[in-house]
Amino acid sequence: MTTYHIGADVDSRITELAVVGGPTVTHFTVPTAIPPLMEVLKAIRSPKVLVIEEGPMADWFCRHLRPVVDELVICDPRRNKLICDDGDKTNRIDAKKLGELSQAKMLRPVYHTDAQDRVCLKQWVSLYADRVIQAVREINKLRARCRMWGVHPPAGALRNLQRRDPWLKTLDPALAGQLRLLFLSFDAASEIVLRCRQELARRAKAYEIVARWQDMPGVGLIRAITFLAYMDTPWRFATRKKAWRYCGVGLQRYASGTDRWGREKPGTQRLAWAANKRLKNVVMGATMSAIHQGDNVIALGYQQRVAQGMCPGNARHAMARKQVDRMMAMWKKGSAYSPELA
Repeated sequence: MTTYHIGADVDSRITELAVVGGPTVTHFTVPTAIPPLMEVLKAIRSPKVLVIEEGPMADWFCRHLRPVVDELVICDPRRNKLICDDGDKTNRIDAKKLGELSQAKMLRPVYHTDAQDRVCLKQWVSLYADRVIQAVREINKLRARCRMWGVHPPAGALRNLQRRDPWLKTLDPALAGQLRLLFLSFDAASEIVLRCRQELARRAKAYEIVARWQDMPGVGLIRAITFLAYMDTPWRFATRKKAWRYCGVGLQRYASGTDRWGREKPGTQRLAWAANKRLKNVVMGATMSAIHQGDNVIALGYQQRVAQGMCPGNARHAMARKQVDRMMAMWKKGSAYSPELA
């Protein structure tokens, strides 16, 4: 029985579908909307596999189109890049190449949860992180504008409204006018950050593990809820090394060639580059905070490794892996924090 591999190149308005089955390839140009896509997919005979590259619309497609195909694969576009960039490039050609890659079993699936509440939680976490970046950008613009005039803002004047107005009155009217305009966008970004944090705190009450993680050194509400949102389940990875690599603290071995005696050259180990950057910020941020706090198992482990001759950077990453192990162990066992856990 022929399996039909359907590659979908998604655009905000038009989706190109390429149905690869045996020696023939059939193309469909469909508006990017669920009803017309479902109509085309239902008309294709089973068994059928739909392939979409990871992107902003991937979760939306996953939730609505999974029931009308036998298998839906959200794949990693970075792995496909070298093949898909070879030769001519159009939406129709890209869709055909996705179907061919699926047929050859050369795709790497990207994990997506089926739980709508987790999807919504992840969107809130992402919104909070984006708005924090925007607020930092706005306050940096304020400081840069002050430097252009040779002005150094006094402590708290940029964030504290009670100190801000008296300080602005002491400045040149031209500078004060520019700063007042920039403060509008900074105050708006700060208000959105506050509201997002309140919403995350409200949603965190539904997950007992988030409260337990906050008992760990260096882990607060935002780090705990971000770890939950992006990991989704403690059973996602078969081994802890895969979880380390996804969090950006795991090592990958690189080796190539032989020496003049024909022996394989010893490999080097480097941090995994293809990692979830937000999870890496969570894990490394929690580790650094715990080290600075001192008098906890993470700080003591870091000091011990440095004393034994390990460089500080490697020691930090070793303790970050310990943080991941403890968080995953607490999640799997449903237990409270214990320094000996992992």
